[in-house]
Amino acid sequence: MIGIEAPSRLLLGLVTGILFGFSLHKGGVSKYAVITGQFLLGDFTMMKMMMTAIIVGGAGAYAMHGLGWVDFTIKPMLPGGVIIGALVFGVVMNRAWMLPRDGGGGLRRGARDALMGVAGMVAGSVVYAEIFPWLKATVLSWPDKGKITLPETVGAPWWVLFALLAAGAWLMFSWLDRKGLDKGGEA
Repeated sequence: MIGIEAPSRLLLGLVTGILFGFSLHKGGVSKYAVITGQFLLGDFTMMKMMMTAIIVGGAGAYAMHGLGWVDFTIKPMLPGGVIIGALVFGVVMNRAWMLPRDGGGGLRRGARDALMGVAGMVAGSVVYAEIFPWLKATVLSWPDKGKITLPETVGAPWWVLFALLAAGAWLMFSWLDRKGLDKGGEA
């Protein structure tokens, strides 16, 4: 494994995050019309970009792990926390029509709706911090499935899963394009 010290690791994370955010912005995924278009099933730019990022990032992480370049830190699978997190994220994303990164970008552009979104994020963070001890003792720790990965769960090599995921994504993207269901960021 490549020995990366903590400050260098933080800097690498910062640079990677900036590059990912830049690519999302350049891909048009931070536009209000693209976000609403995804929810209205008329513009699948966001889904295409995120699925591509998941496939490339996941396959890259497993490949680097296989070469000994990185080590995985796998956290326990806690379905209670996953379900609550997904519900909260889905409701907030649907109501605010923005992701946290969009709120920051909107503030920089002077968008007034972003101010309410960011205020909601801050308020939600405060509420979460206050109820976290109770959540951790109850819902977030139920049930503990241990440190599992999808390849271990299904008993298939990681590269097979990512090859199937990539093929499925390509078929879905092709179908969306053929049916004219994707406006490709023009929403």
